[in-house]
Amino acid sequence: MIALIVSLQVHEDKLDKFLAAIEENAARTFNDEAGCTYFDVTRDTKDPLHFIFYELYEDEAAIDAHRAAPHFAKWREAADECVVKGSQVNTICKQLFHHV
Repeated sequence: MIALIVSLQVHEDKLDKFLAAIEENAARTFNDEAGCTYFDVTRDTKDPLHFIFYELYEDEAAIDAHRAAPHFAKWREAADECVVKGSQVNTICKQLFHHV
């Protein structure tokens, strides 16, 4: 499994648009993409404009398929408007353990 961890900051005046866009992207990714097994959107408790996404994919090909999906293009369009430039950091990790 491959984990994609995304950290980003949102413009305060674009928060509502951002939330609508990421909710749709997360739901479509999880429901429509067979290679996505988990998509969690979290918000920093001390900074309400800082978000972290934790996504799990079967492999790198599933991440590539995610980035090629039409709903991802729609998400990127909204993110380009809502996310503070230069604040987004994507980290790709190999999952070692998972406990539920």
